[in-house]
Amino acid sequence: MFESRPDRGSEVVLCGRSNVGKSTLMRELTGHTFDTGQRPGVTREPNHYDWAGPDFVLTDLPGFGFMKGVPEEAREQIKTDVVRYIEEYADEILVGILVLDGKAAVDIIDRHSGPDEIPHDVELFHFLRDVGIPPVVAVNKMDKVDDKDQRLNDICDRLGLVPPWKQWQETIAPISAKRGNISSLTEAVRQHLHEENRDELFQFF
Repeated sequence: MFESRPDRGSEVVLCGRSNVGKSTLMRELTGHTFDTGQRPGVTREPNHYDWAGPDFVLTDLPGFGFMKGVPEEAREQIKTDVVRYIEEYADEILVGILVLDGKAAVDIIDRHSGPDEIPHDVELFHFLRDVGIPPVVAVNKMDKVDDKDQRLNDICDRLGLVPPWKQWQETIAPISAKRGNISSLTEAVRQHLHEENRDELFQFF
């Protein structure tokens, strides 16, 4: 289990598969560079960005799913640790940002959908809701997607949200972290912070 969490009363977490751009998004949000790797699974422990002053921390949780060169047992352990972390700090977590790769997400979800299998991304989305954390789905790498509306509608459909995606703008945020296009995400996060009466945290988003 991850032990490094700063003693903070409020938190926003980033979670999702390996290699979807979480660390790049973290850098966009904080202006601070974290270890990013071409190889999936570089982040094995949470990266906490702890601002001096406010009682608030932004956390990039390790990616899960397939990681080249990482044994399945280790992959499963990371997934378990992520779920336990979210469960343990659910009362402190104001928003859970689930990062998807806009190019690959639908194919990955469909590949892992079956009578005995729920795709990790779908499972995590519903898990956040179940423990009372508002999820915001940051659909990254949208600059590489041709039919954007169709792709976002398909993602809504896979998550159990009725398309069109535009009626879910507090939940679905198309972004391109590498290009610095993340305003739809920051707007969605701010909406949830406002609902929690935490407008003072807008300075971070």
